[in-house]
Amino acid sequence: MDILETDTDVRERICELFERLSNDEQALISRAAEWAIRSHQGQRRASGELYHSHVFAVAEILNDQNLDHETIAAAMLHDVVEDTDTTLDQVKTEFGPVIARLVDGVTRMERIGEFQEKTHAGNREHVQAESLRKLLLAMAEDVRVVLIKLADRLHNMRTLQHLDPERQRRIARETRDIYAPLANRLGIWQVKWELEDLSLRYLEPDAYQQIARQLAETRTDRERYINKVIRILDAELKKSGIRADISGRPKHINSIWRKMQRKRLDFEQIFDVRAVRVLVEEEKDCYAALGIVHGLWRHIPTEFDDYIANPKENLYRSLHTAVVGPEGKALEIQIRTEDMHRHAELGVAAHWRYKEGGSFDPGYEEMIAWLRQLLEWKDEEHTANDFVDRFKSEAFQERVYALTPQGRIIDLPRGSTPLDFAYAIHSEVGNRCRGAKINGRIVPLTYELNNGEQVDILTAKQGTPSRDWLNPHSGYLKTSRAKARVRSWFKRADHEHNVTAGRTITDRELHRLGISGLKLEKLAEHYKFRQLDEFLASVGRGEITTGQLANALREYLPARPEPAIESSVKRARNKSAASGGVEISGVGNLLTSMARCCHPVPNDPIVGYITRGRGVTIHRQDCGNILRLQGDDRDRLIEVEWGTNDEAGYPVDISVEAYDRPGLLRDITTVFANDRINLMGVNTATDTSDGIARMSLTVEISDIGQLSRVLTRIGQLPNVVEAKRKV
Repeated sequence: MDILETDTDVRERICELFERLSNDEQALISRAAEWAIRSHQGQRRASGELYHSHVFAVAEILNDQNLDHETIAAAMLHDVVEDTDTTLDQVKTEFGPVIARLVDGVTRMERIGEFQEKTHAGNREHVQAESLRKLLLAMAEDVRVVLIKLADRLHNMRTLQHLDPERQRRIARETRDIYAPLANRLGIWQVKWELEDLSLRYLEPDAYQQIARQLAETRTDRERYINKVIRILDAELKKSGIRADISGRPKHINSIWRKMQRKRLDFEQIFDVRAVRVLVEEEKDCYAALGIVHGLWRHIPTEFDDYIANPKENLYRSLHTAVVGPEGKALEIQIRTEDMHRHAELGVAAHWRYKEGGSFDPGYEEMIAWLRQLLEWKDEEHTANDFVDRFKSEAFQERVYALTPQGRIIDLPRGSTPLDFAYAIHSEVGNRCRGAKINGRIVPLTYELNNGEQVDILTAKQGTPSRDWLNPHSGYLKTSRAKARVRSWFKRADHEHNVTAGRTITDRELHRLGISGLKLEKLAEHYKFRQLDEFLASVGRGEITTGQLANALREYLPARPEPAIESSVKRARNKSAASGGVEISGVGNLLTSMARCCHPVPNDPIVGYITRGRGVTIHRQDCGNILRLQGDDRDRLIEVEWGTNDEAGYPVDISVEAYDRPGLLRDITTVFANDRINLMGVNTATDTSDGIARMSLTVEISDIGQLSRVLTRIGQLPNVVEAKRKV
């Protein structure tokens, strides 16, 4: 113990960790501290401090959360395997399997940032998903792994100023996107708020400094106002016999900034800049205090939340209200018990002490249940990519809380629809869903749910899912879980039916895009299917979406054989870029224009025709005017190909057939406007004999994928029979 005895600062910091601990527990932490100092000897942080100062700081953060001696010892050792020559086996031999498992889990959590990056195609996604599964297993087996990692990240953020700006932004972004939401999910608000504020400091430095400056400038007036509110409220609560501890609530810069952005408000208009927290003894006192607050000042109806009756997914419980307080100023008030406050600040860490004592704690079990559910998804998800996407959705996205008619709370990612809600209840409810009521009002299945809404799912006796639900442009499903359930249903459906449906879908997509002569085997090869039927069945089950088909068509569109054209095309060695996103064979730049007769778009097989005095006209290779060329005119053909100009727009003719109705043309043009597509011309006529409206539209699109997307959306409009590209 010579190191601890000779270093006064170290000895004092260790002694501060010894409160609440037995002699044996103190001895374990002391050994871990000495081991960490020896292992990190000679290492310094970017600040110039000895590296062991960091692990001591992490241990102190966890000690403030009242965590056990094993967690504190593991915090001392959390970097020895990653940053020194120490092996995990050595840690296990010296400190036992529990601490070794904690250290290993924290080491593996270093890889969590990888899952914010785009998943690559091929075998890489499976490797990534398996690594994620192992990571989640470590988290679910012992939640203390996450607590240590959060404390580690918190101290790193507190000392981030010593790194270069690029690393500051990268680490701050990762903290904002991953670690702060993780702390929120585990209910550790004390850590969540600080991580968010520190992230904002480096990601939005101007905004952070401006709000901090405004808070500092108004501090005196704000404190005077808060003290006035406390005096008034304390007197009223005492009259009613309610014992309470009233204080000003800390101001979180990130929260203020987000509200300013979301609601487009100025700093002066943010009501929770002035905030009070009321801590009472019992739950019934919360509601009694709320009545007194609303009796004193007029409350703002849109700013009330009862998280006691309806706790958040992280078990956060409190009453939130906003009132027009003294002097006509907006004021936020939070009301909760001491026990609720402790759990709000510490989250799962507060529950851990109960579990450590051997007693069953339903709060702890519920709080980490989502971690365990993540592990069960592995068998449900069709692809590794689905698994990774679902992890991101459930762990890190903002949430929305909707109610069943029986009052059960369903927790979903923000943006979820009634269909997502139905599948969250049960797969069969989702499969048979045919409609939904929100607070008694019928809404479309694409409706985005809001907090507190009551959702009543309307089902058929023998309903089945629709393949349209899997179309990403349709907006039916948001959650990865619901999408996986729909895919699973179609996977189990009759194989021959799926093959037929897949062929219909593929042929329809080719027809809509005006593509002919494409061998479907080429698409099957692209998706690594040995048999065409397997590929078609996958399309029929919805595993390959129309959007994915469009991408495959863009990349693998085969050139149509045109021997007569090919033999007569002029060739040259050198290529030069011409305007309009087309590469022209020959020397020098030539003026190009797109032929009005066939309107070629990127990835169409094309050929150039040298005009007299108007440069080169670009045609599709299957253009009728090109195929009819003879003699000297055929010698004017020149080889061209699509270039790299992504900003160019290309005119395309589209035909739409639909049963005529009021607002039809408006709805179609809205589709183009939403995708920022320029509408260049419209011609429409309605046949009075059958009521069919036939429209010819010319639009300017960027590529074939965009064309596929808008044709899909038009085809989903009411009364539309067919929408396709004119050939």
